[in-house]
Amino acid sequence: MTARVPIGIVVNGVTGRMGYRQHLVRSLLAIREEGGLPLRGGDRLWPELLLVGRNEAKLRDIARRHGLTDWTTDLGAALARPDMAVYFDAQVTSEREKALGLAVAAGKHIYTEKPVATTVGGAVELARAADAAGVRHGVVQDKLFLPGLRKLDRLVRGGFFGRILSVRGEFGYWVFEGDWQAAQRPSWNYRTADGGGIVVDMFPHWHYVLEQLFAPVRAVTAHVTTHVPRRWDERGQPYAATADDAAYAIFELDGGIVAQINSSWAVRVNRDELVEFQVDGTEGSAVAGLRRCRVQHRATTPKPVWNPDLPGADDFRSQWQEVPDNAEYDNGFKEQWTMFLRHVVEDAPYTWDLWAGARGVQLAELGLRSAREGRRVEVTELSGREPA
Repeated sequence: MTARVPIGIVVNGVTGRMGYRQHLVRSLLAIREEGGLPLRGGDRLWPELLLVGRNEAKLRDIARRHGLTDWTTDLGAALARPDMAVYFDAQVTSEREKALGLAVAAGKHIYTEKPVATTVGGAVELARAADAAGVRHGVVQDKLFLPGLRKLDRLVRGGFFGRILSVRGEFGYWVFEGDWQAAQRPSWNYRTADGGGIVVDMFPHWHYVLEQLFAPVRAVTAHVTTHVPRRWDERGQPYAATADDAAYAIFELDGGIVAQINSSWAVRVNRDELVEFQVDGTEGSAVAGLRRCRVQHRATTPKPVWNPDLPGADDFRSQWQEVPDNAEYDNGFKEQWTMFLRHVVEDAPYTWDLWAGARGVQLAELGLRSAREGRRVEVTELSGREPA
């Protein structure tokens, strides 16, 4: 007979956009709506959720809307509960490192958004502490689960590209300043003191995308800037945007692969999706976004001729072939939650731990150093055996 096996999960940061939409509603509550997570023996794992946040009114409202009764603004009390096995963190970046440290000390398994800390030293200490405590730990790597990048990964693993030469990435959109139209992102994202900045936010993403799909990153050269120095906060008050809102970077990968990725919250979109990667290889090329992926093989590559004196006759976009789904893709955040919970309960394999998170923080830190010092910076190996 099938049994319901409860697992207590402290969900901290549920009042934020990402914590609420992707992790609570589309992942944990979705698992519950499906009757729990099927386990190997036929039982079903049932997430028992304890919502944590700083705003009591928002917590109460979220709990009421979703039929939940367990919530608190006291993180210490939540971590002290023996029925809570997992701690999840989706807070603002500046609050995460301390909370993760408390959760490790309380013996909780750790699953967290990134960046895991504000410095690589702090990230390494967290990973070491989690290893020493014997708890399981994982970091959200959501971009790997996008349908477009899963198709791209399929092409890489199938040898479609031959020898990969380069990766070109474009990410971003115009985030309104907040004066005449409300901003789409919270104001703390644009204050360095609060852990804001596009490098700290996005370079950990680019690290795992490049490392997992192509090859380890060995060096970075970056130019970082704040294009929009004045913004308006949630109360309509102007403030100085002290954090970077755009970064233009070159990453050197193993095997001679060169990756160029532009990240900007001050760019207007003229592409099919908000993020796109073009991969060029000796045998073929691909362009992948959130959902779509298109390819052009060596044998079908046209032969353009440069002639500025005549109107262009080529419809370049029509010369690419769509890669089929060949599968049904579930919500990527939910899929990764499923993998981590099975890692905790069934000892299933799980790759993306706090050390992977620390490498992402390291790349962000080195990118900022490259911009500050105006030079190429090499990426040293980061492991548990080396000093922070």
